[in-house]
Amino acid sequence: MNDYFKGKTAIITGGSEGVGAAVAQKMAAAGANLVLVARRRRKLEEIAKELRRLTRVEIVTMDVIDSDACVNLFKKAEFEFGGVHLLVNNAAFHQRGPAATIDVEDLGRMIDVNLRAPIVLSRIALPYLRRVDRAAIVNVASLAGRAATPNSAAYSASKFGLRVFTFALAQELADTNIKFAVVSPGPIDTGFIMSNLDVVSDLTLSQPISTADEVADAILELCWNDKREQSMPALSGLLATASYLFPWINRPIRPLLEARGRTVKKHLRAKLRTARPDQTR
Repeated sequence: MNDYFKGKTAIITGGSEGVGAAVAQKMAAAGANLVLVARRRRKLEEIAKELRRLTRVEIVTMDVIDSDACVNLFKKAEFEFGGVHLLVNNAAFHQRGPAATIDVEDLGRMIDVNLRAPIVLSRIALPYLRRVDRAAIVNVASLAGRAATPNSAAYSASKFGLRVFTFALAQELADTNIKFAVVSPGPIDTGFIMSNLDVVSDLTLSQPISTADEVADAILELCWNDKREQSMPALSGLLATASYLFPWINRPIRPLLEARGRTVKKHLRAKLRTARPDQTR
């Protein structure tokens, strides 16, 4: 696997923390050049300083919903490194809560960041990726895009769309040098969930929680292996698939899953209080 990444250039959105930072660290260790994208420059500078001991790193502070900025991103990457080989669409936005209570701007931003931006970035990437050998686009979706999740209606819709977009693009460009894949994790132990436990659905927390490193490992493998999708954990992926293929099973098992999720949430709150005793909820 390491030989695959050596000398390649990867653009990683949401690259300053969580899964994006974990992907950056692993690709840097494998010899890839990096272009890290996020909205907050301070965090980008911190991770870039760390990773420049291993490889060449450029940072770009931008909002992925800005199409002009997306165009300039690829121009900069090619200018700095001579080409682009990999795109990891990891940036995401999630405003949790009942759809009827969420501000319309936030509803729109979930679709823009989680679906529209990866579509636009993938389209801009294509001519660059076609100029190199063994290129790849890996999109970070979610099991929420495979099974309806309460208090996450727009987020689930955006991740469902991203998954289908990946599959359709792979069919359209099956005869090219570009690999298209999607990772669909359940809950991940990052601030994306852990800082918002009060509004994370019990159903979400009923599933095993992956680490950012585990998801990053799956993303790196999807860049070069023959898989189109990796669900995480695999058993949760099977459960999500069953829930939409056989919707009648949701009624009897959902109360059991939500009860488990409430127990997990209680334990996580206790863990956070222990880790941060100066903060109360």
